[in-house]
Amino acid sequence: MTYPWKGWDRALFAKVAGRNWPGAEPVLPKLSQAANHGRLWFAVAAGMATYGGRDGRRAALRGLGSLAVASLTVNTVGKGAVRRSRPLLDAVPLIRQVQRQPVSSSFPSGHAASAAAFAAGAALESAGWGAVIAPVAASVAFSRVYTGVHYPSDVVVGCALGVGAALVVRAVLPPPSRRPEHGPAAEVPDLSEDGAGLHVVVNAASGPPPLLTPPVARIRAALPGAAVTERTEDDDLAELLEKAARSAVEENGALGVCGGDGTVCHAAAVALRHGLPLAVFPGGTRNHFALDLGLKTVEDTAAAVLAGRASTVDVARRTDPADGTSAPFLNTFSIGAYPDLVRVRERWSRRVGSWPASVLAAVHVLRTCEPVDVEIGGRTRPVWLLFAGNCRYSSWGPAPMRRRDLADGLLDVRIVGGGPFARTRLLGSTLTGLITRSPTWTTAEVPRMRIRIPGAAATADDDGARGGAGATSPGERSSGVHLAYDGEVAPAPGELLLDKVPGGLRVYRS
Repeated sequence: MTYPWKGWDRALFAKVAGRNWPGAEPVLPKLSQAANHGRLWFAVAAGMATYGGRDGRRAALRGLGSLAVASLTVNTVGKGAVRRSRPLLDAVPLIRQVQRQPVSSSFPSGHAASAAAFAAGAALESAGWGAVIAPVAASVAFSRVYTGVHYPSDVVVGCALGVGAALVVRAVLPPPSRRPEHGPAAEVPDLSEDGAGLHVVVNAASGPPPLLTPPVARIRAALPGAAVTERTEDDDLAELLEKAARSAVEENGALGVCGGDGTVCHAAAVALRHGLPLAVFPGGTRNHFALDLGLKTVEDTAAAVLAGRASTVDVARRTDPADGTSAPFLNTFSIGAYPDLVRVRERWSRRVGSWPASVLAAVHVLRTCEPVDVEIGGRTRPVWLLFAGNCRYSSWGPAPMRRRDLADGLLDVRIVGGGPFARTRLLGSTLTGLITRSPTWTTAEVPRMRIRIPGAAATADDDGARGGAGATSPGERSSGVHLAYDGEVAPAPGELLLDKVPGGLRVYRS
């Protein structure tokens, strides 16, 4: 086949081969080899998922999806449609050449397509991650010319196919809208220009370890006037939050908290009791509530505090009618398989990390769990999972992922009953952290709901004997019934009332 660009393509290839590139010889050939079969990008995606939080996981998944589409296109269509010989290596120094020379068609470059697809896919989900990955992807693409494996035009077309694959994936699976709707604007204290009057408790035991600057230092840098206390595993979180709240009341200030959703839930209860506005600094593994407020970073929350942007949002609560005790939850409440999964996941996460532990715990629990008998509206039925969300969860495709309105006055109730493939459907929801709609689900949107759990009587004694929630070893099954709320687990009473807290909670938001 005759290529119209053949002359300049070979001339440019010769210039690259004949030029001395300082510092490139020990790096680019190894980088090119590392990208074989997408190994480099799978490793990068694993790092993003482990340490990058929610944005990192989403960017990694979109990057890998784009890579898969690009690789399929190049290997089944591109290389089969155009047969082109590889460049001659006479002008390429031996030290640059890869150990195993490929024998497939030179046009287009599969490495370049995969690199561009992964980088573009990640960038379409998260501009920050895209900026980090782009130089690595560009280096991989250039390395294919530098090592003499491809002509420049092979790489250019491969990059174009990779970007096109990322755009196709985005068109088919657009990212969910991240513009939250907020409740009525709330009045909050003026915390001056440096955050004086804000008392923040940072739960250092929550979430993955920081790669760079820890949250305490970032909060102090953004709000130098704020009082910041760091909580370690030896400290009592409730005691620290109460102390911070009392100081905030005395100064007519606000309460702040940095940690995961469980930590934020505890802080919300304290803020409600003292009538304080709450500043939520993302610091956990998932940060659902902070993200629904539009707060993705510590700096986002600091900016909201200084600007005085706040709204009133709903707080749900669970009440035991037997003794009148109640506790709030900001995100989700569940009974069934999920509380057992949380118990096992927390045990394993200390050894293997959060996401591998989630997969292993899902397999273990779903292999051993049994339905729980629950009475709702006078009818008793076995359920695999009862889920109640604080406000309606919007859907992206088949699965609810985010809330647009945090003050709609409703509980989003979803129940998995018996039926074909119930375990399989439950496995999909627990592995992804999502509650999946399917024919086995019953859904309702209600302001309140009363639940009876006949099998919950023995739970409290069993849990005390085992050392509390989260103490069950991976190979054990606990008797009785447990409930989960905002990532925390507790024994379930025989009866529960789920409703909303009148007046809600004042929170800072984007």
